[in-house]
Formats: sequence, structure tokens, C-alpha cells
Amino acid sequence: QVQLVESGGGLVQAGGSLRLSCTLSRPTFSNYAMGWFRQAPGKERGFVTTISMSFGSAYYADSVKGRFTISRDSAKNTVYLHMHSLTPEDAAVYYCAAGDRVTPATMTSGGEYDCWGQGTQVTVTS
Repeated sequence: QVQLVESGGGLVQAGGSLRLSCTLSRPTFSNYAMGWFRQAPGKERGFVTTISMSFGSAYYADSVKGRFTISRDSAKNTVYLHMHSLTPEDAAVYYCAAGDRVTPATMTSGGEYDCWGQGTQVTVTS
């Protein structure tokens, strides 16, 4: 069974940094993307970033550009989300997602991703 396992969430002060990890077990995709979405209380789930596991092309939501970096270890089917200069507005449950239908035109749509992690909480105190 394909499964995404996330880790690395936690509590951090504003201005601090965190790193999230996500590993795709038993991948059945041959050319796929992995990304992160987040959902804060009372808000809809929103796109954060995604990366092509084959080519390394990465894309970011405007709200995180320059502060967040996604990287990959294709041999381990793992992506990392390096988050810096965190603000209380970044606090949310972060979900990892993977899919082989993702394109630059569709990457912000959660419906294009085929599997999801359980979510990891990121809390930012002011």
C-alpha cells in the first residue's frame, strides 16, 4: 500500500525555522511530484510548494517564496521542507502529497495528488 509518512512538525517562535520530512513508501509512480499543502483552523487547505522528483523543478506559493525551500532525495523517495523566518501566519497542519498527474498548471490543486500524509502540526508563537 502506498503511504506517505511525515515528520518534523512542532512548536517554534516567530522568526525561527523548522524542517519537515515526508517519505513515500512503496511508490508506484515512475515520474511524479511531491508537495506540501497546509490548513489552518477555519481556513481551506492551500498549496505551499511542490517538486518534481525526476527533474527537481520546484514551485512555491507566493506567501512562502524566499522563506521556504523544498528539496528531495529521489533515492529515498523523500522530500524535505525547510521553513525559515516563520510567522504566526505559517501555523497550520502541513500535509504531504504525491501524484503523477501534477503539472505546473495543476500543481496548486489538491485534486491532482493521489495520496496524502496524515499531517503534521506546525505551531508558531509570537
